[in-house]
Parts: sequence; structure tokens; C-alpha cells
Amino acid sequence: MQMLTKFETKSSRVKGTAFHPKRPWILASLHNGSVQLWDYRMGTLLDRFEEHEGPVRGISFHPTQELFVSGGDDYKVKVWNYRTRRCIFTLQGHLDYVRTVYFHPEQPWIISASDDQTIRIWNWQSRQCIAVLTGHNHYVMCAQFHPTEDLVVSACLDQTVRVWDISGLRRKSAAGAQPMMSDPLSSQRMNAQGDFFNVTDVVVKFVLEGHTRGVNWATFHPTMPLILSCGDDRQVKIWRMNDSRAWEVDTCRGHYNNVNSALFHPKREFILSDSEDKTIRVWDTTRRTLLQTFRRDQDRFWCLNAHPELNLFAAGHDNGLIVFKLERERPAAAIHQNSLLYVKDSQIRLHDFTSANDAPMVSIRTAPAGQYLPPPRTMSFNPAEKAVLVTSDAEGGSYELYNLPRQFNGQVADSTQARRGAGSCAIWTGRNRFAVLDKGAQQILIKDLSNQTTKTIKPPVTVEAIFNAPGSQILLTTATSVVLFDVQTRQVISEINAAPVKYVAWSADMSTVALLCKHTITLATKQLEQLCQVHETIRIKSAVWDASGVLLYTTLNHVKFALPRGDSGIIRTIDNPVYLVRVQGGDVHCLDREGNVEVIKVDPTEFRFKLALQNRNYEEVVSIIRNSNLVGQSIIAYLQKNGYPEIALHFVRDDTARFELALECGNMDIALETAKAIDKPAYWNKFSQEALRRGHVHMVELAHQRIKAYDKLSFLYSITGNTEKLAKMQKISVMRNDLQSRLQNSLFIGDVEDRVRVLQESGQHALAYLTAKSHGLADEAEAIRAAAGVDEADIVGIEATAPPTLLVPTAPIISSTELDWPQLHVSKGIFDGKFSFGDKGAGPHPGKSRVADLATAAVDGDDTAGAWDIDDGDNMGADEGDAFGSGAAAGHGDEVDLLGDEAEAGAEGGWGSDDDGELDAEIAAEATAAAAAGFVAPQPGISELEAWSRNSPLAVDQIAAGNFEQAMKLLRDQVGIASFDALKPAFLEIYTASRSVLTTAPFASPSRIPLRRNPEDSADTSQHLPAQLYSLSSALEQLQQGYRATTTAKFDDALTLFKRLLLSLIFVSVDTTKDANEVKQLLQICRRYIIGITIELERAAAAKEEPTEDNSTRLVELAAYFTHCELRADHEKLSLRQAMNTAYKHKCFKAAGEFAQRLLELVPTPQIADKARKMVTICDRQSRDTLAINYDARNPFVICAASHSPIYRGEPAVNCPYCQATYKPEHDGQLCQVCTIAKIGAKATGLRSLASAE
Repeated sequence: MQMLTKFETKSSRVKGTAFHPKRPWILASLHNGSVQLWDYRMGTLLDRFEEHEGPVRGISFHPTQELFVSGGDDYKVKVWNYRTRRCIFTLQGHLDYVRTVYFHPEQPWIISASDDQTIRIWNWQSRQCIAVLTGHNHYVMCAQFHPTEDLVVSACLDQTVRVWDISGLRRKSAAGAQPMMSDPLSSQRMNAQGDFFNVTDVVVKFVLEGHTRGVNWATFHPTMPLILSCGDDRQVKIWRMNDSRAWEVDTCRGHYNNVNSALFHPKREFILSDSEDKTIRVWDTTRRTLLQTFRRDQDRFWCLNAHPELNLFAAGHDNGLIVFKLERERPAAAIHQNSLLYVKDSQIRLHDFTSANDAPMVSIRTAPAGQYLPPPRTMSFNPAEKAVLVTSDAEGGSYELYNLPRQFNGQVADSTQARRGAGSCAIWTGRNRFAVLDKGAQQILIKDLSNQTTKTIKPPVTVEAIFNAPGSQILLTTATSVVLFDVQTRQVISEINAAPVKYVAWSADMSTVALLCKHTITLATKQLEQLCQVHETIRIKSAVWDASGVLLYTTLNHVKFALPRGDSGIIRTIDNPVYLVRVQGGDVHCLDREGNVEVIKVDPTEFRFKLALQNRNYEEVVSIIRNSNLVGQSIIAYLQKNGYPEIALHFVRDDTARFELALECGNMDIALETAKAIDKPAYWNKFSQEALRRGHVHMVELAHQRIKAYDKLSFLYSITGNTEKLAKMQKISVMRNDLQSRLQNSLFIGDVEDRVRVLQESGQHALAYLTAKSHGLADEAEAIRAAAGVDEADIVGIEATAPPTLLVPTAPIISSTELDWPQLHVSKGIFDGKFSFGDKGAGPHPGKSRVADLATAAVDGDDTAGAWDIDDGDNMGADEGDAFGSGAAAGHGDEVDLLGDEAEAGAEGGWGSDDDGELDAEIAAEATAAAAAGFVAPQPGISELEAWSRNSPLAVDQIAAGNFEQAMKLLRDQVGIASFDALKPAFLEIYTASRSVLTTAPFASPSRIPLRRNPEDSADTSQHLPAQLYSLSSALEQLQQGYRATTTAKFDDALTLFKRLLLSLIFVSVDTTKDANEVKQLLQICRRYIIGITIELERAAAAKEEPTEDNSTRLVELAAYFTHCELRADHEKLSLRQAMNTAYKHKCFKAAGEFAQRLLELVPTPQIADKARKMVTICDRQSRDTLAINYDARNPFVICAASHSPIYRGEPAVNCPYCQATYKPEHDGQLCQVCTIAKIGAKATGLRSLASAE
């Protein structure tokens, strides 16, 4: 027996728990005064209730209402509404701690037990105490209602268990009696035969004595006349009762500390008890023997509770609570064609899907008396021999081989003929053999029908479980992967990475497989090539394939689907977990946890629709849309995300969404229709921009008219040469009294007189005079001069020219009032015209826009400013009928047969068909010669990948061709690479980026298309090279990012960027020597910055340490070395300033002066230069260093990249063959710490990034 933990919390001590009867919720009352509400399926804290003062000991959900009750050490009983998240009312009356509280299953009653030695029954509707049960003479630890009868059981520290009869209280409540009054004066007026505590309504029926110490818990059996009690005497006692007496049946001994609670298993003959000895024990109810002990190392258990409907238990302990079940509830099952074999009630049953008949076939082994036998875990069926393998966890893992009757006669076969053996998994691998996994010995045993071992196989990996696979193959699951293993050849066929796999589901044709883990599903081909992976936040329970290749699977509360390309979704919600066995259309056959076969109705429309879209089966897509009500935001978002906005457009009724989708798919007619419905400036602006981009000039015109964008309209008419409408715009600007618009329109149409008038009216007399004079309007110019009162002699700067000419804007090359920009005639797509949703004329039409005549009519019809308040009503209706008639007349409608009869008549001669006879003779002669010579097979060409490998000596091109070994050899020779771990992601990225994958049929292998760097050179295979992933331009961009990070002192980010750039330079290929030299320069820059930033990070870490003389010396040295890393000028200035300050701070005046002098040589800003000069002056006065630093600026040196110490000229050194970083000799043979891939001191020819000579 196993404790299967489903949920666990960490909190302060849990004193009480309560399951919600329907929802996956649990309440926990804590010793710190809080009440927590948890969702144990999702593992989330839903709410917290904190009004009690002191520990909360009792908690209970109402069976039907949205209520729960709590009782605590503040003597209060509180009733809460968990929906409104507040306490509704408080029941007060107890005089000491409240231990337990429970709702009555039918009546509006609450029972509470208290340390004040009483039990109270409350009516929570009237909020009154209706009975007080007295008789115990110590703390009452527990009191509960009977599930069906009018009884109450209580447990007390006075070593007794009492059973109370509350039938009188029920009768009194049914008769409408008044509740008990709480004050003594009113109670004196009650019937003389009743006392203060209403003992006539509730009477003691039995007093059970047998415990030798206080009793902590007592409870009823849900169906039998049994009582269970436990106490501080470390015993669990079972009592039986009838109408007249109650007696002790037996005692379960085994706990070695106080037993705090116990209960009957609601579905099995088990008793569960928990104790302060840190154990939960399971007992056999009939034999009263101990079956299993579950122990925790640190936590004492305080409470135990069972779910009212499910096989779940909750136990509260010192540090939280756990929700668990005692055994697996998944029925073992196997399916073959239209039949289902499954285990229920210790029988193998056969269910026929077609007739729905269900009958037992064979009884299986049951547990001996007083022992526990785990239920069967898996089943494997052999249809040829009608044999069944059933495996379970009994005896550390065992299997049983049953033979089903050939002819079913209605009688259940006996299980005595079953063959048994040890093994954790058993599956059929052929007609007369099966494989058994011996997990302990790590062996796979191949056995025959007589259960004899014929072959023993040592698997190549550590196997956790085995599953069936096509043919003679099996699946071996490990902790991190799944291996496809051939039993006959003992070879590993393939392997796929996956979390520990619990179950495997094969499609009907065994072409695809679903690997089910705890929270993930991996879909793969039969060769274990991964198709996709689906992740869930809650446990996955089962999966099955339908006929179309869609996987349906269940979680704890949903039925979902997954497509082979990764899409998934929810089909429906379920109340309780089920286990899928078969899908047929909209019927999903499944088994529940009771072993019953159920049929769930589902709607397959959504996943059929998505599968048809993925498979590009557009006819089925159209059929589904027409015949089903497939609507919803998720479908619309899915279509838009996957590039089908034109389909999504037909689902949407919201104008805003339709507008956006219409613009996205280019359906300007629907966009116009929705823009009119919305009629807001922002949408008209967006519409006009998209219409202009697509060349619908008349739609642009209409949009500008709607929002009264007069300036834009004038410009539009100007560039299209529509002078007639420009004149109308001029009149409108006059009526609007808009001088700016008048001036602009007069410029567009060349109306000089009006320009002069506008300038005069605006008070610009000088400009008006100049305009009139320049255009030869002498009379108007003279009138303006006279009106302004200026003498002609005072006007200077205007030279007399040749006869003046009127300045008129250049006329457009093509001037047409019916002009839309040229558009391609596109053939209709699969979805054009397939739908009808009331969109009149929906869909784009080539040629003239439908809005052309509307826009023209709107301007022509009225010369007033009111014309721009266009109403689509009448004008639209009048002109819409001609929208296509005129277009057809102009050649924009249906296509015309331009050749006509004459072309048809002369077609044969024109195309040279008269020579067909001669051509046929030549073909026949060549065919005869070929037949005489015999068949000559064509020579095979070379593949694209092989051509890449031949054409380029670069490692990056060998990687793209898939020739990894050759690429690694080249890199070892060229740059001395010793470790390829850091380059593995780049290898895979380059290989993947050099090819495209084209999917074909759903179950066919995809086509892989190589991508060329030079697709134009298609004829000459010697020029074929793979597409580039890493380029010089991207490297330069990354260099800039590194510079920016360094400037902003984000040294960790800068170090990552430069290291990434350094590794990527290996894969950069260039075409010219100049570019190759730039790659080498980039390599040097990366090396310098990596060493410099590493030094700076070491200095920053040292600065945080305890200040000592050695530490201070190292700080100054590192700051000095950082200035010799040959950084960019601005970064070198920053390093010098830092070194100057660090040296001065540690009184190394000589070094500080040198840094200041070097800083001045780089011409810093005046402010910094002044500071440096002052530093030079101060340091010249005190030209000494108080610290003995290893730094001599006058002796040239390089920095060891490992020890960050100087290597002066003439000292021995070794270099990295790739990045050329310098090291001291003791680092020879190690991995370079700069590039992390090359071996220090290795011989190499040098990095090559140029494929051939320029």
C-alpha cells in the first residue's frame, strides 16, 4: 500500500481540516488563528480568513450552501460565507475553547464541542442555541452528527464516549417550537418537566466505557452501526451498537503516543488513524490487523479527515497538511478494435462498444484474509491467443497471465489457472511471447505462453518501465529519455529526451505515439522523432488518438486535444477525473475511478477545424464554417495568429474587430463598411492610410471627406490633376473663410488673382504687391500701391524683366478623375466567395473601386461647405448600382476575349502548328535509335549538402552541410579548439538555419529544402553555398552593444556580449580580404575587452573585501593593468580616471601622477583636465608610492589572462591559438580563460573566414 500524496502545504500547526463536497477545495484551521482555503488540485492558496483570536481548532463546510463554520480558543463559533469572503455572524455561548464544529447533513444545525464540558447545537438560520448537552465531566474533544440517523457521538477526556439521541429535537424543530431562551428568567417559565438544558429534547442513549485515558475522537461508520474512538491510551477501539445497547468489538493497538483522530474508510474495509507518534496507520476493519504505517520524521499528526465523495484524505501536522489517497484508482484496461477489457471488482470484464454489452470474463486473484493486495496497474492483451497480462505492485512487482475463454457461456472463469511471476512490467511483443522487466536486476526477460524464459536481455540503459511498440520493438523509459529498442537485434533504434514517462498511447496505425508524463505530453513519430510537446500545470491522466490523428487527453478537470504540430485546447470540463479508452466521432468512451464505462459527448468541431487548417484542407475548412457554429475570441485569435485573417473576418460581428481584420487581409470594401459603422476620426485616418498604400485613391478621398481633412483633399486633387475639384475646394475655403486654405488652393490651381486677394485680406500688402507685379498684373499692383499709400520711388529691389508670365503648377503626367493606382489582377483564393454573411458585394474587386462614383457625386452635388458632411444614405444607394457597370464598360469588369474569332481562327498557323508532322518524325527516329542502343541509366548527381561540403573549406559551411566531424577537425587545425561544449548551440543553430522544412501529408515525412547563400547561381553547382547565419554586419552591431554596456558600466552584460561575439566570429564567412581583416580586428577587440572587464570585475570584488595591505596593493595593481588593455579612447579615459583615483586614495602618488599625465595626453573635457593637472601637481610634490606595486609603466608588458599580472618584454609566454590571449608558461596546455574553447599553446594555422582568394 502506498500513500500517494496529491497536495502538501507548509504552514504553522494545522488543527482541523475540511473538504468541500463538490469543489477541489480544502479548509485548514491553524494554531496561529488563521483559516486557509486551498485548491488542492492547482496547489494554490485561494483565500485566508483571520478574525479568530487564538488557535482555530474546528472547521467544516456546509454540504450544500456557500458556508463554512469555525470554532476556536476565543470561545466563538463563526459562520462564514466563502463567496463574499466575510464572517456572516458569530455564535457565542461557550465558556472555554471550542474543539470541533460540524454542520448537520440535513437540518440547519451546527454542533460544537467545548472545553466547558458541554456540547451545543445551534440553529444557524435563527442564530440561536437550541440545545445544550451536558453530562461529560471533562473537556469534550469531539462531537459529530450521524450521517443518516438522529444520533450524536461525543468523545471526552473523562474516558467515555457518549451516544446521544436527538430525535426529540428533530420533532420539536419540525413542530415549529421556539428555540431555547438564553436567559434564566425566561427558562423558569418553561415546563416543569424540562430543565434548563432541554434534556428532554436530547437524551443520552449509550455511555461507552473502555478507554483507560482521555478519549480524543469518536465517529460513526457511514453505513454500518459501528463507532470508532481513539484516545490518549494509544488505542483505537471499534464499538457496535443496536437499538438497545452498545458494546466494544475490538481494539487496534500499535501507536506509541496519543491517538488524536481516526476514521472509517468510506469505500474500503479500512480504518485510518493518526497520532502524535508521527505516524498514520491503516488497519483492516474485519481482522483488526495493521496493514500499513506511514511515518514522518519531524511532524506530529493532529487531525484526519476524509473527502465525502472521493478517495481522498487530509491530515494536519505540525508544519502544514497533506492531501493523499491510499491506492491508485486508475482501472487497468486494454482495448482491441471494438472491445474493451478492464478490471473491476476483482474481475476482468469485456465491454463491446457497438452493442454496449458488458460481461465478466475471468476472476483475478484477491487478497488473502488479513492482507492487502494492491489493485492491478496495467493490462496487455494478446488478441491472437486471447491472453491477458495483468501487472500490479504486489510483492514488489508481479504479473499474472490469464487465458480468456474462447467461447463465452455466461460463466466467469476461475483464476486458479493463472500463471504468475515477478516483474514490474509485462507486455506482449509477439503472438506467443511477452517481455517482463526485472527492474531490480535490470533485465528484460522474454517468455513464452507457458511462462518459461526463452531469452534474457541486458538493456543498454537503466530502465524504469517498458511499453509496447510496433513489431518486435519495445519502448524503454529512463529517468530522462525514452529509447526505442529492438528485442530481436538487441539494438537501440532511436532515443528521445522526455521527463519520466508514466503512460504511452499509440495511434491506430502505430505511426505516432504520445508519451505521457506527469505534466507534459510529447508527441513523436514511430521512430521517436519529436513532433511537439504540450505542457500542463496540473496532472495529466490519460490520452487516446482519434481517427483523424488528433490526440485527446484528460487532466484532473478537463478533456483537451493536442494536434501533431503543437496546437492544443480545451474541449470540455469534467467534474471528476476519467480515463479515455476510445474516441469515435463526438463520443468519447472512458472509464471512471469506479471502473464504470461512460460515454462523454464532445464537440470535435474546433480540433477538426484547426487540423484541416494545418493540413491545408481548405474544402473541409469551408464545410465546417458553413455547417457549424464555430465562433469565439479564441478561434478568431488563432486564425489571426496563424495568418488567416480573411477566414477570421467571417466569424466576427464586432465592427472594431472586423475593421482591423479587414485591413490586415486587404479587404478594403469591408474595411470601408465598418469604418462607416464606427464613424470615428481615428478609424477614418487609419483607413485612409491603408487605402493610400494599396492605391485606392477614391477610398482615400472619401475618408478625407468624412473627417473634413481639407488640406489633405486639396493635395490629393493636386497630385491626381483633378483641377475641377480643386476649384470646388477653393470655393469651400472661401465659404469657410479659411485664408490659409484659400492661399494653398490658389497656388495649386494657379489662380493669381485670388492669391493677391487673399494676401490683401490678410494684411500682407507687400506680398500682394510683389505677387501681382511678378505675374504681370500691373493694374492690381498699382491699386495695391495706391491703397497702401506708398510712392513708387520708395519701392526698390524689383527688377524689370522680360514680359511677365503666369506661374502655374506643373500639370500631372496622367490626369484622370477616375484614377486608382495600378493593381494586379489576383486570382480568387480558396475562401473568396465561399461564405455569405450578408456582406453585400464583400471581397476585393480588381479595377475601379466601388467608391469612385460616390466620391465624385459627393463633391459635384453641392458647392457649399455642407457638402463635406456626407451622408451615405441616398447618395450611396443611388450610385451603388453603377459601381460595376461603368467599370465593365471601361474594361475593368469581366475579362474580354481580346483575340476574338479572328485570333481563334488563325491561332494554329500563328503558333507554328503546321510543323508538327516534321517534329513527330524526328521524335520517332530518336526513339528508334535509343531502343537499338539499349537503355542507359542517367548518372546520379550530387546532393546540395555534398555540394556545400565540396565548395567551401570553411568550418561554418561544413556545419551547415551536416559534416560536423569535418568542421571540428578544421577548427582544431585552424584555431586549436579543444572543447566544443560552448560551440554546440551554434553548431545546431547553423545547421537548422540552413534548411527549411516543408510539411506534406499529415503522416508523411516533411521535405527539407536547403537554403542557399546565392540562390541566383542555380545552374553552376560549384557556386552553391549555404545561407549565412552569422555575418560581419551582425557582429558589428553586437560590438556596438558591447561598447554601450561598457560605457554604462554594465560590466557583466558587456562581458557576456563580448564573449558571445568572440565565439560567433569563428562562424563568420566573408567575400573580400578587407572583410577578413576586419574579422581579425574584431577578434583582437573582443580579447582586449574580455581581459579588461575581467580585471575590472576582480578589482570591484576585491574592493568589497576587508582592507589590508595586500588587498590595497592588489587594488592599485588591477586598476593600473586595466589602463593597459588597449580599449577605445573614451573607455581608456574612464579607466585612467579610475586608476588615478584608486592610486591617490592608497597614497601611490607616483603612479597616480603617471595616470593623470596619460589622461591629459588623451585630451579630456576641461573639467576633467583641470582635475588631472591638479593631480599631477600634487603628485610631483610627493613622488613616491607607499605600496610596493608590481607595475612599471616604462617597461612594455602584456597582461596574463589567467593571473592578471604583467608579462614584461623578454619573459617567456604562451598564447591562445584562437584569440591570441597571452599567458605565463605554467598555463600551457590548459583551456583559454578568454575564449574557453582553445588549448593554450596549441599549434594552429590560424582562423580562416575567406572561402577563396579575392
